[in-house]
Amino acid sequence: MKALEATKAVSIFQESVLDWHKKEAPHPNPYPDGTLEFTLYQKNHIDTIQWHIEDEIRRPDIALEEVVALKRKIDKLNQERTDMVERLDDFVIEMFRSVTPKPDARLNSESPAWLLDRMSILELKIFHMEEQVNRNDSSATKEHIEKCQSKLTVLLDQREDLKQCLEELFDDYAKGTKRVKVYRQMKMYNDQNLNPSLYKNQK
Repeated sequence: MKALEATKAVSIFQESVLDWHKKEAPHPNPYPDGTLEFTLYQKNHIDTIQWHIEDEIRRPDIALEEVVALKRKIDKLNQERTDMVERLDDFVIEMFRSVTPKPDARLNSESPAWLLDRMSILELKIFHMEEQVNRNDSSATKEHIEKCQSKLTVLLDQREDLKQCLEELFDDYAKGTKRVKVYRQMKMYNDQNLNPSLYKNQK
């Protein structure tokens, strides 16, 4: 399996964001199930759904029972997001399985999949900041537009930096100067055997 190109990952994230916003609803994954492309698209799709639920839960007029229901959706999506990141790391492990790291090979503080996670969410930030820059309603002041344009410039710069970081990390793996090592998140709050608030109330 050849290494993933950062530009390709970003384009798939962008595709997912645009697909969701066509109807502001879930969209079928256009890639074959089990492929890296499918997983990247699905990762961002989960992020996009969660982004809008996070917006909704902050409405001041929302009923308490709806807050609870949305919070549980967010917990479920967080678990799905983590599962998807770990699946992406499995692809990365396979990409570099044949590479023997050098004896002095270094570790990276985050896995490539968690870097991809940041890149996925960044595309949502860029999309929504662009929306703010392009607002033409009466409540969008000139000052607001200028502030958002300034923030958008930073986000676009960050996009290029993160793409470079991913490419450099993959290059280091390919050369054996860094070694692939993945730690699973082992989230506890959704596990009825690990969360005391769950297992203590089991009958």
